[in-house]
Amino acid sequence: MAKKVVATLKTSSGKDFAKVIRMTRSPKTGAYIFKEEIVASDAVKDYLAKK
Repeated sequence: MAKKVVATLKTSSGKDFAKVIRMTRSPKTGAYIFKEEIVASDAVKDYLAKK
């Protein structure tokens, strides 16, 4: 299930931010791990494109 961000990530400095959640597999157990990061909204596509 997706989590909903309650607090806004927009600051008064004029730069918009987005919360990105990436799902990866753990090399030890094989279970899925969710990594959450706050990234500038213009860099979201670049962040998701890298592996």
